[in-house]
Amino acid sequence: MAPVLQNKLVTLCLFALLCFLSTAESTRKGASVAKPCRAHTANIKDFGAVGDGKTSNTAAFKKAVAELAKHEKKGGGMLVVPPGKWLTGPFNLTSHFTLFLDKGAVILASTDMKDYPLIAPLKSYGRGRDEPGPRYSNFIFGSNLTDVVITGNNGTIDGQGQMWWDKYHADQLKYTRGYLFELMYSDNILVSNVTFVNSPSWNLHPVYCKNVIFSGVTVLAPINSPNTDGIDPDSCTEVRIEDCYIVSGDDCIAIKSGWDEYGIAVAMPSQNISVRRLTCISPTSAVIALGSEMSGGIQNIRIEDITAINSESGIRIKSGVGRGGFVKNIFLRNMNLYTIKWLFWMTSNYGQHPDDKFDPKALPEVTGINYSNVYAENATMVARLDGLQNDHYKGICISNVTAKMIPSDLPLWNCTNVEGVANHVTPKPCDLLRDQGPSGKPCAFPKATLAIDKVPISQCPFKG
Repeated sequence: MAPVLQNKLVTLCLFALLCFLSTAESTRKGASVAKPCRAHTANIKDFGAVGDGKTSNTAAFKKAVAELAKHEKKGGGMLVVPPGKWLTGPFNLTSHFTLFLDKGAVILASTDMKDYPLIAPLKSYGRGRDEPGPRYSNFIFGSNLTDVVITGNNGTIDGQGQMWWDKYHADQLKYTRGYLFELMYSDNILVSNVTFVNSPSWNLHPVYCKNVIFSGVTVLAPINSPNTDGIDPDSCTEVRIEDCYIVSGDDCIAIKSGWDEYGIAVAMPSQNISVRRLTCISPTSAVIALGSEMSGGIQNIRIEDITAINSESGIRIKSGVGRGGFVKNIFLRNMNLYTIKWLFWMTSNYGQHPDDKFDPKALPEVTGINYSNVYAENATMVARLDGLQNDHYKGICISNVTAKMIPSDLPLWNCTNVEGVANHVTPKPCDLLRDQGPSGKPCAFPKATLAIDKVPISQCPFKG
């Protein structure tokens, strides 16, 4: 399920005008909502960049983006990165802008820590995720942008994260590692046909964003690399993740919405998110995770047509005392798992807190959880479902599940403080999930389509 490489003389530059307000009307009329090509195109070599993998091109990338930003209101700008290895420090994007990586192009992140200034922590986290205080700059970043595209012919963005991982393991970092790509307070974003590798920490992190599409994206990290989540929508609305291939040292997809009292105060839920046709390898973590930072709430998530190989858990809900918030109206169907420890896992014991100011009375609401049509081979346990004693997880529905188990001393099911139903599930579900037997109905999956799923991605001819 990896992205298909386009071996043609004419490279297809994919991008969309993801304008939420016009999408529904344009779709009803049958008209394309995609913009034409950017009016202004430049090559990174035009700004003195050298693709030898050794020369620093930080100034060239910053100059190129600044020059193309002048065309924001005049048809936008596209920066082409041709084949070669283009070493650079962090740089910011601009609005109405396309970063195009041609086949054989590799953008290499600098490994000089002096190139990464400290930036403020996210308001919904109150501090850096690894350490208190500020955080190191992200590699590719932007804030308050609109109409931003990263695409190409499967070029690569390489975070060269080994240095960061080594320092993290040796406890030599005073501040939180930056992410390979982060956009804040932005809308109309498309990332397609690009490979991201070796991120220092989380790979792709849209936060406080809306109308975001990740299509045909590959994310690769060593399976023992720390916290290298694949794609983490965080306090985002209308997100589509499709046809992606992720190998990760952490969760392949992690949907988040802020941490404890800070996430509760910001109160920006992650909602209306579609994840489909995903292939994941994550031996120590989840294929799809909801949380653990979910204090602003997570709702209306559709997940379908998922394949995972050698992963720890199929879908995992992470929460705990002090988180508050909610996880509700979660719908999953058609998941195939090959070598898995838990198909389903709900965790209520996340005790990590940003500080001691969290409210111990802030308990998460977990309800409306629907899982159907799941097949697993070489599974250790079917489910580990742990609610809180004074805060049961309710409204759980699991249907049409077949798990082929490996010999193990562990119980097939472990259920505490949960309430729900099950039907057509093998092995037999735990007693807290009332078995409805042969007459039971499949778990719900919405018929209505999300607005973001209606947004087409059009093509623009571009000669590399």
